Amino acid sequence: MKIAISGKGGVGKTTLMALLAGEFKKAGKEVLVIDADPSPHMAQTLGVKHPEAIRPIAEMTKLLVERSGKTEGSPMYNMNPQVNDLLEEFMIDHNGMKLMVLGAIQTGDKGCACPENNVLRRMLTKLLLSKNQVVLLDMEAGVEHLGRGTIAGIDHLLIVVIPSKSSIRTALKVKKLAEDVKIPKISFVGNLVTDEEDRSFLEAGLGVQPIAFFPDSQTIRNAERQDVPVTSLENAAGEAPGILMQALEGKKAEG
Repeated sequence: MKIAISGKGGVGKTTLMALLAGEFKKAGKEVLVIDADPSPHMAQTLGVKHPEAIRPIAEMTKLLVERSGKTEGSPMYNMNPQVNDLLEEFMIDHNGMKLMVLGAIQTGDKGCACPENNVLRRMLTKLLLSKNQVVLLDMEAGVEHLGRGTIAGIDHLLIVVIPSKSSIRTALKVKKLAEDVKIPKISFVGNLVTDEEDRSFLEAGLGVQPIAFFPDSQTIRNAERQDVPVTSLENAAGEAPGILMQALEGKKAEG
């Protein structure tokens, strides 16, 4: 199962993905977390030592261009690049989980980075999983990544939304674009929820009930401020991570 997470900036998607990763690990799954945010923070959230030493694959432009087969002055490049060794070489083992930091191609004034992005897309789609393996993909905030197609091959998109009108607007826009690119399953996850009024507000604004609600946790907030990995906390989010995991597995079984 390949699960991606998205949402408006600041809604807590990286924290939720880390908690979900920990829940899948406790359930005996083999977990690979892929950080595909231009400003990756998953390593810190999971408690990886010296995360600043990890160089995102997307910054290795020369390597990606070589794999794409693109030559200078030519618009042609390989649509089916070899990526098997990259999948193994750039995975980090941490506390029984694997982490890969993709980052994102920054084009600046250099124009389209299509060949490089194609290599990254190929890496995602090449991941062939057994029933006991789960890939969790932490995407950048907003909606732009959906237009670039780097989310290809995902089975389920989680859209994190907090009880605010701006977050709901972004969530609905992400859902529309996700439907346009044919992501098979799309679900909302509520975060920073304090009471039943917050739940009702989210359900009314989204037009559907989120599959899980995560509380506004001071424990999690303090852990992040003190660089304590959220996966080491006991019941900081209550039953929410387990409810989310069960919903994902249930929806997968139904599909």
